[in-house]
Amino acid sequence: MKAIFCQPLLLLVYFVFAIHAKIYERCELAKQLDNHGMDGYQGYSLANWVCMAFFESGFDTEAVSQNKDGTSDFGIFQINSGWWCAVEDSVSENLCRIDCKDLLNADIENNILCAKRIVRDPQGMAAWNEWKTHCEGKNLSEWVKGC
Repeated sequence: MKAIFCQPLLLLVYFVFAIHAKIYERCELAKQLDNHGMDGYQGYSLANWVCMAFFESGFDTEAVSQNKDGTSDFGIFQINSGWWCAVEDSVSENLCRIDCKDLLNADIENNILCAKRIVRDPQGMAAWNEWKTHCEGKNLSEWVKGC
């Protein structure tokens, strides 16, 4: 019972920490990702990263979603608290060695570093369901057109 009560309260705390969050414009995000070496990283074009971020979070750095398994997804890339980042008082592999709340601000460097870690696993970008559904195998040139 206590865990159920704490979950909404915990999310409220993360929203308070996300004071400096922002919603990126498409080309603004593309430029940030390109500046951090994401174009071609692990064989994925910049357009793949932009497409994935749109369908995961709508380019919103403070996005948080709850999953049926009790974990949550955080930030512009919706990084999962069960595997990649840590939420206080919960069990996580924390493979990116980061607190999930640090993924909820306008500075997306932590998000990028963790995404690079995620995509190095055998699944690659298939770790993101929205990428598989909306981006994989599609012509993505529109995502970076004019940027």
